[in-house]
Amino acid sequence: MTNNGSLRTHERGTGVPVRHGRLAHRGPVRSLGKFLAISLVVLTVSTGAVVAFAAWDVARSVKPGIHLAHDADTPGSTTAPAADVAAITGGVSLLLTGTDTRTGQGGVYATSEELEASSGAGSNDVTMLLHIAEDHQSVSVISFPRDLMIPVPACQQADGSTVSASSRVMMNTTLARGGLSCVVSTIEKLTGLRIPFAAQISFTGVTAMSNAVGGVTVCIASPITDDNTNPPLHLVPGQQTIVGDEALSFLRTRHGVGDGSDLGRISNQQVFMAALARKVESGGVLGNPVTLYSLAKAATSNMVLSDTLTNPTTLVQIALALKDTGLANMVFLQYPTVADPQNVDRVVPQSSGAELVNAALVADQPIVLSGLPGRGAVLDPSATPAPAPAAPASPSPSASVPATTAGPAPTPTPTGAVLPASVTGQTAAEQTCSKGN
Repeated sequence: MTNNGSLRTHERGTGVPVRHGRLAHRGPVRSLGKFLAISLVVLTVSTGAVVAFAAWDVARSVKPGIHLAHDADTPGSTTAPAADVAAITGGVSLLLTGTDTRTGQGGVYATSEELEASSGAGSNDVTMLLHIAEDHQSVSVISFPRDLMIPVPACQQADGSTVSASSRVMMNTTLARGGLSCVVSTIEKLTGLRIPFAAQISFTGVTAMSNAVGGVTVCIASPITDDNTNPPLHLVPGQQTIVGDEALSFLRTRHGVGDGSDLGRISNQQVFMAALARKVESGGVLGNPVTLYSLAKAATSNMVLSDTLTNPTTLVQIALALKDTGLANMVFLQYPTVADPQNVDRVVPQSSGAELVNAALVADQPIVLSGLPGRGAVLDPSATPAPAPAAPASPSPSASVPATTAGPAPTPTPTGAVLPASVTGQTAAEQTCSKGN
């Protein structure tokens, strides 16, 4: 999968997790992750009777929740939704996984060829961790490479049997080992962070969410062509609005972007997620109750949720925690990795970078990027530079102290854990373009 120098078709790569912004540069910066954050933001819109009815109707489409292994102290969501709620107290850690299973997808995925490619639980080819800080001032969306080789804990399967722990397993096999709970336990073991919320989405779910939000406009730096996706993907340079099945193909494409690797695919997905976050924040989504309600319905109808998320009130509370987070403080990262010495088609955690990320997550410390986007993305040369992350307010000068001559404001020193330049990613405020290969 991931090789430091050259990546194989099957690979995926590095990145870094956690929150906040990015250092200013001296020069120019299957994917469902943001749909999750959006599906949470979704329920923030209505008020009064509209909320009461919408929450009730959305609740009817929520499937039974999946119990996470550690949730004895986290009650499930079985109470009726409240019409008037506030943002959730404290931080939020929520895992989102996307399965490539064709089972139950219908349409073009019902052929014997597609079902042979992946059926049953499928592989979790997308694994993302959404972390909202305790103060709700920063958000991180961390992508874990599909081909990341890591230790996994023992996991219980649906039939009650147990799959033994292993010291070396590929990330995208954890869903089949023990369902959504197993993926959560694996990321908890890797990062040291407790994750009380989780959701799982499939191909048709991504398509439905994309339709509900009305599409996302992304920048294409160079032609993207991938006949391996279904439907085939052909995008010309410029601003392109993608929706429905085309959005799914865009998020799935590997051969069409960057160096054809899974690492390139992750950064391409981050272009999409950042553009989606900007659309939501600008009012294109949050300002339209019909769109938000449609998105909420699509999310709950097409996702498998942990039992801690099945109460729409919980979704509202998490959404409200995201409401005032600035785009510059919303970061999309790849977990730090290096080529696996045992297999060039795989990656393993990059020790020092992974330790920084894990420590920042556990300490709820903001993270600042100093590197550039990954292999499948480039900074948009025509875009206005993104603002720096918000710095702590300075105390006002005393009235008895004479004002000094005004001069250029100093560049604020970034606060939080600054990641090395080898860690790739971007903030939601940074306008990037997908790069065809």
